[in-house]
Amino acid sequence: MNLLFVCSRNQWRSPTAERVVRGWGGDFAARSAGTSPEARVRVTEKSLAWADVVFVMEKRHREMLRERYGETAREAEIVVLDVPDEWEADDPELVAMLDRRIREELARWDVEVG
Repeated sequence: MNLLFVCSRNQWRSPTAERVVRGWGGDFAARSAGTSPEARVRVTEKSLAWADVVFVMEKRHREMLRERYGETAREAEIVVLDVPDEWEADDPELVAMLDRRIREELARWDVEVG
């Protein structure tokens, strides 16, 4: 299962989520990207098409994707995690929150995480 994590600058939240999922092993591939021109890795139409599920940190990220990538974003399964921009990368509280929220969302599709 291909999971894409999106935040603004691809510096703290989305790369942390990517590392959380990579730590699970198993049948998950994870990537991260940002919506901002200053992002380390910018989200693209190709990255949206690659993902089975796109996890965004805030509602505004989902709206940006829909505005920029039209049909590709509207066809994508986009999940809002509601993770505010309050932490630095790999903060233990952020890691725990992301792990819990991603697992909860995947459970909705009956996807088991090891």
